[in-house]
Amino acid sequence: MPVSLPLNIHTLKTSDGKNKKVFYPQVIDAKNQQFQKYMNQMIVHQVQLLINEQVQGMPSSVVEMLGSYEMKNNQRDVLSLTLSNYTYHDKAAHGLTLIKSLTFDQKKERLCELKDLFKPGSNYVKRLSALIQNQIKDREIMLLDHFTKIKPNQDFYIADKTIVIFFQLYEITPYVFGFPMFPISVYDLIDIIDENGPLGRMAENN
Repeated sequence: MPVSLPLNIHTLKTSDGKNKKVFYPQVIDAKNQQFQKYMNQMIVHQVQLLINEQVQGMPSSVVEMLGSYEMKNNQRDVLSLTLSNYTYHDKAAHGLTLIKSLTFDQKKERLCELKDLFKPGSNYVKRLSALIQNQIKDREIMLLDHFTKIKPNQDFYIADKTIVIFFQLYEITPYVFGFPMFPISVYDLIDIIDENGPLGRMAENN
């Protein structure tokens, strides 16, 4: 089995002076230049979507904006990362942070949605929701309302042998709780994951 090396990542920055700084990753020197271009386009697109959502047509009221990113997985031909954007508007009670994630499967050359990680027809929503419900109970997480199930395209990222399902601020918990993150071992999902997909590769012991 050929060795899969991590991708080289370079940090870029966009800024309009002191109050707006957004840092984001750029893939460089990849073997597949065409897919590298696609990954970088998708990253820039998501960065811009976060900026647009935060500004909401009121750029003049932005007092501070700080964008950043975290690499969650860069191995076994799977690149998974999160992009965050903190923005404070003039006279707002507090700033707001948004986090979105991107997971790329370099072997299949695609940006993965949650459904792409599992076998076709598998009820991944039901399985993940049940595991999250157990964590909510065990961790005594305070909810805004009764949790029933995740969205089919719920936010997630991959970190080694774990998939982390997460929710935005206010989505299921009060603001003070922050971002609810639910790490789930790939081995708890082994019967429904796509063996040839990102989680299947994470589960391999070689």
